[in-house]
Amino acid sequence: MKIGVLALQGAVAEHIRLINKAGGEGVIVKKTEQLDEVDGIIIPGGESTTIGKLMRTFNFITGLQSFSQQGKPVFGTCAGLIVIAKHIEGQPEAHLQLMDIKVTRNAFGRQRESFETDLAIKGIADDVRAVFIRAPLIEEVGEGVEVLATYRDQIVAARQGHLLAASFHPELTDDERMHAYFLNMVREAK
Repeated sequence: MKIGVLALQGAVAEHIRLINKAGGEGVIVKKTEQLDEVDGIIIPGGESTTIGKLMRTFNFITGLQSFSQQGKPVFGTCAGLIVIAKHIEGQPEAHLQLMDIKVTRNAFGRQRESFETDLAIKGIADDVRAVFIRAPLIEEVGEGVEVLATYRDQIVAARQGHLLAASFHPELTDDERMHAYFLNMVREAK
């Protein structure tokens, strides 16, 4: 299974490493044509406004919307979560508008408030290491969205069919279980 990592900004190499460790084949995606070559895609962290602008510049908005409409799995981490959300607090227009969630940017504070913790993630384990860096928060979920993890009673991971979202950076650890979970979603979708 080929899993793409959108390489416009963010921790691309780290995602590729964990995809490969989990048994998939990680592919760096820099052009929309490459979307036809992958079975699932990860939109990594970075800065959501910048990623949104770059997606518009390189015509990824319609490409990724079409990818998702085909039922191919999409996994957004940190800023990637913001990019796939239908609603962004304080922002009139969302980016890809795929997942029926409302998110708040930088909900956990600034860079210096970054932290690591172990999370219980439904369907994975009770001790998944999560790195939060200027992390967003899922404020609301629509019907059909399953909450997978919370931190201090706030939603930090969710799934809606073929869409997966995490407020944190699973790629900044050595724990490939979140990526293995996504690989299983890709397997199910095929």
